[in-house]
Amino acid sequence: MDERPRSVDLNADLGEEVTDDEGLLAIVTSANVACGFHAGTPETMRAVCAEAARRGVVVGAQVSYHDREGFGRQARDVEYAVLRDQVAEQVGVLMAIAVSEGTRVRYVKPHGALYHRVIDDMDQAEAVLAGSASLAVLGFPGSRLLRLAADAGRATYEEGFPDRGYAGGRLLDRGRPGALLADPGAIAAQAVRLAPTVASVCVHGDAPGAVDRARAVRRALEGAGYVVAPFGG
Repeated sequence: MDERPRSVDLNADLGEEVTDDEGLLAIVTSANVACGFHAGTPETMRAVCAEAARRGVVVGAQVSYHDREGFGRQARDVEYAVLRDQVAEQVGVLMAIAVSEGTRVRYVKPHGALYHRVIDDMDQAEAVLAGSASLAVLGFPGSRLLRLAADAGRATYEEGFPDRGYAGGRLLDRGRPGALLADPGAIAAQAVRLAPTVASVCVHGDAPGAVDRARAVRRALEGAGYVVAPFGG
């Protein structure tokens, strides 16, 4: 029997200009870097990539609908070709910056409304994949995005959200009671419950106390016997 400790990744959304990127980079193992469409600038991308390279944190492209006003959380109906090109633009910008700072983009993860849309929408999922080259894909368990990526031979990784409420296997809408968990202890406990079922757990970087939450999650995972390390080795 293989008795090696199971590993799990800890990711957070960074470069969104609303959180302590440096503090989170000291805790997480993967960084979903905002690529300018919902948040972020070339300067924030550069700073996050540089610090991620220094700390050995894996960099991913956090792609979004073009929606800075709504922080990428407003639903959009975007034609396939337009979304494909928008994703390619975001990924390309971050790739160039990452290389210049001594690292590289290893995966893609949609953000906000796009993240939820590609759970079920094949057209939008295909556009995200077409615009993101052959990058690994981080996403919601059972989503069309992950299924299509796997069918195309791309590496796929499922994630869970310890700071969000679930119902019927889906995340509760942010406007519903119980959708957003605030207590670090409860968040840490949910991370441990999720860890056996996913490759990565995500702590939202834009939430108040994000660094404390991430620290509590990491301590809880390690206390439960997990090695916290980037997914995919």
